[in-house]
Amino acid sequence: MILYTMMPNELVFPNEAESASKQQMVTYQGIPLLVDLADQQNVQVIRILSSDPQHFMNEMIYPGAKISFGDLGGLSALQ
Repeated sequence: MILYTMMPNELVFPNEAESASKQQMVTYQGIPLLVDLADQQNVQVIRILSSDPQHFMNEMIYPGAKISFGDLGGLSALQ
């Protein structure tokens, strides 16, 4: 879809700026991920940032998957 408008992106897509503030780039089991802090106990995977096709085949890590902080032994922040 192509949207031709003179309106700024912030007015057309207002939720993007708010949701980007809760996102964080992390490494989980050697796989770089973009995650969203869902609550105090869980993060939700937004995007897999790896170029390795095997990382996309991992059944535990996919966009929308929730990972609890108790399972995050291999988690490290990239930022």
